[in-house]
Amino acid sequence: MWSQIGNTAGVIAVCIVVSSLLLWRTRDLRLALVAPIAIAMQGLIFLIAAKVVDRDRPQVEKLDASPPTASYPSGHVGASTGLYFAFALLALGIERAWLRWTTVILCLAMPLLVAFSRLYRGMHHVTDVGAGVINGAICALLAYGWYRHCTRRRQGTRAASARSAGHTG
Repeated sequence: MWSQIGNTAGVIAVCIVVSSLLLWRTRDLRLALVAPIAIAMQGLIFLIAAKVVDRDRPQVEKLDASPPTASYPSGHVGASTGLYFAFALLALGIERAWLRWTTVILCLAMPLLVAFSRLYRGMHHVTDVGAGVINGAICALLAYGWYRHCTRRRQGTRAASARSAGHTG
């Protein structure tokens, strides 16, 4: 089950549903785009790295059918880390502390469970999973940083407009 949560269809489905809910509730398109941007960047880096490294999967009995991609880095782990780490970063803005920390903990647990399942099922080496975590986390941080930068810039522009309106009024 955990392995399937990190597959492409599962990650895209969760991303569409949660990002749509975020857009509906906040009306903030940039906020809703953080997770899609994170997983898109992660996917691009995954494809390039898998093509360059082209590592075979571990020589152990596998509990899944092998995808046609190389073992390094883990795409399941990278995608789930990018998605759920982006959600964890966005959850830091939740006002109710119990809900904020429950959401953050659940979001951080998801990619770890996917990573464990990919190792357990014989699909990856430990370094494949580690590279996937790093790839997803960096992409989530970059996407979240873009959102924060846009938000600060927008707030700065509003504050400057309010100051200039106050001086002329």
